[in-house]
Amino acid sequence: MQVKAIAKDQRISARKVRPVLRAVQGMRVTEALRALDFMPQKGALLAAQVLRSAQANAENNFDLNPDALIVYSATADEGVTMKRWRARSRGRSAPQNKRTAHIQMIVEG
Repeated sequence: MQVKAIAKDQRISARKVRPVLRAVQGMRVTEALRALDFMPQKGALLAAQVLRSAQANAENNFDLNPDALIVYSATADEGVTMKRWRARSRGRSAPQNKRTAHIQMIVEG
């Protein structure tokens, strides 16, 4: 059975989270959490939170064994982009796009 957890509008670019998610795809959940704890990226912390949520969903909602779960899929899609402006020289302005991501983890067990 597949169980998923989603964290929407996380304040990080989806492009920065994807390599972290690719690293844990296909691992056991316990191994993936251990690997994410040692990664220095900000996306690793966010991915670990989503993975713990998926693990809790599987355990509490579907009575699955949390030790037997495997990370079936881990994706990061683009969320809403906050558009801001920054002052530049000579009275001009430059756009700043503050990107967000939707992080989704699917565990199977």
